[in-house]
Amino acid sequence: MSDILIAAFNVFTKITAYPLQFFFFFSKVYYEDKSVQGRRVKGGAIIISNHTSIFDYAVYLFVFWQRTLRFQMAEVLFEKKGLSLLLRALGGIFVDRAGFDFGFVSKSERIIEKGGVVGVFPESRLPKPGEERPLPFKTSAAYIALSTGAPIVPVVTNGSYFTKKRARVLIGKPLCAADLTKDGASEKENLQLASDALRERIMELQAQLDEKTK
Repeated sequence: MSDILIAAFNVFTKITAYPLQFFFFFSKVYYEDKSVQGRRVKGGAIIISNHTSIFDYAVYLFVFWQRTLRFQMAEVLFEKKGLSLLLRALGGIFVDRAGFDFGFVSKSERIIEKGGVVGVFPESRLPKPGEERPLPFKTSAAYIALSTGAPIVPVVTNGSYFTKKRARVLIGKPLCAADLTKDGASEKENLQLASDALRERIMELQAQLDEKTK
């Protein structure tokens, strides 16, 4: 599907689903520093987030309502034909976590190079009960950020959906992946350093969100 059709379908979805998202999520958005980063994401960029629910993506569609978000999505979400068609129409980037096809990386790079916004849940899956959150980050977000030079916008959500309590989202200040690497380190080492630093950043934002919502 062309970028124009994906953008058009996103606009249609946001308009028609707005009353429902307001009822189910009723999101309240906080900012680490609104003068640096608000809801408007300029140019090519990567949004990373903790992962609490399959509905995280739906919430971010409306948090960043001015942009078309092209989120990387696990293969399991594409198993049902109806849902698969919807996610592809919205611009979802298919990721086969069990395979060795890294086409999702090059696709993400192309989107960013054309000025688009790619979303990544670096944990790659939802945490299981009892697991430490967030899970260790995969390196794809760091790799894409380093290869494109795109800024990374870290975001956290409390995952409070379909309840009487409001969903809470905190938008952090953008990061440059190159600043998270070390001179003289190998590419593999720098990818891990950057990914670990991004995870630490998400944990810091989670703590800030917890403080704001006490």
